[in-house]
Amino acid sequence: MSYLEYNVKTVPSGWRKILYLNWPMVVLLSAIAGVGFLMLYSVAGGSFSPWAEPQMKRYVLGLTAMFVVALVPIWFWRNMAVLAYLGALGLLVLVEFFGTVGMGAQRWIDLGFMRLQPSEVMKIALVMILAAYYDWLPLRRTSHPFWVLLPVVLILLPTGLVLTQPDLGTALLLTFAGALMMFLAGVHWLYFAVVLGIGAGTIRMVFESRGTEWQLLKDYQFRRIDTFLDPSSDPLGAGYHITQAKIAMGSGGWTGKGFMQGTQSRLNFLPEKHTDFIFNTLAEEFGFIGGMSLLGLYILVLAFCLVSALANRDRFSSLLTLGVGLTFFLYFAVNMSMVMGLAPVVGVPLPLVSYGGSAMLVLMIAFGLVQSAHIHRPR
Repeated sequence: MSYLEYNVKTVPSGWRKILYLNWPMVVLLSAIAGVGFLMLYSVAGGSFSPWAEPQMKRYVLGLTAMFVVALVPIWFWRNMAVLAYLGALGLLVLVEFFGTVGMGAQRWIDLGFMRLQPSEVMKIALVMILAAYYDWLPLRRTSHPFWVLLPVVLILLPTGLVLTQPDLGTALLLTFAGALMMFLAGVHWLYFAVVLGIGAGTIRMVFESRGTEWQLLKDYQFRRIDTFLDPSSDPLGAGYHITQAKIAMGSGGWTGKGFMQGTQSRLNFLPEKHTDFIFNTLAEEFGFIGGMSLLGLYILVLAFCLVSALANRDRFSSLLTLGVGLTFFLYFAVNMSMVMGLAPVVGVPLPLVSYGGSAMLVLMIAFGLVQSAHIHRPR
């Protein structure tokens, strides 16, 4: 027995859990959040208010929640999966009747001390319930049509509720995350091929219906598609946001204009500079190198999730860890694609960097689940 093994085994159980934490992941998450604090300080003109200071407090709260969740045995969270899903679904229903409206959408519940966005809670609850479902289901039944139907229903129920808010970005994330969880669990690829084929056929039919008597979309919806494909066709109207975002990114060059020297954000040309388009502010001030450095931090977090999932012998823990990692990936992949003009603008925040309470708190709790799976795996 080595000196390190001896000392770890002689530490009391509670303290040993703290030693077993994936500390490199904690450091990476803190570094990403630190980038967010820095950019929020910059877009506020060199002030901790109104965005950087509240974000720091939320991160401390989220970090505390992550440690608390991590120290609870993973089997407890498996048993709580159904309750978490039903609770999140209930909150989505409550939003329909008692939700507060912001920017034309009804997505939040006002708790007094904060505004909770239930769709953010559902992102993690959906991962939990699907991981628990496929842990319970025998492998030989994974691709049986009957047993494929139930997870599809579990995905479509919250997706439909989120679409009515309306929140297309979150609805897409729920759909993609759920489908990827099913694929990782071993559902046969033919199911996904059929869905993709139907989707491709539907898209073709939509475009072919344009200008006909049976046109499937409204004229303004087709104009939005035109703007996404060619923002310069309406640079002062529908294409304004993405045009200014591209200008900010391009003007940063390789090394950027310098901290707090971004003209697009400082002169308010860049829309939603503290939330959806904060990556453009980073690229303008720190250039290509700064943007790629943040992307590198995100990829390292994904790598730790993958390694932890592969090292875990428990099916629920492995699927849960992969699901959280995939949800995290979809967050930053969709946001970065969106602000670079590679995807439509659908309002998805940059994880741990964009200003916001619900997304940060839920994401930190999700990484607490990953840490719990890491700590309590068989050794």
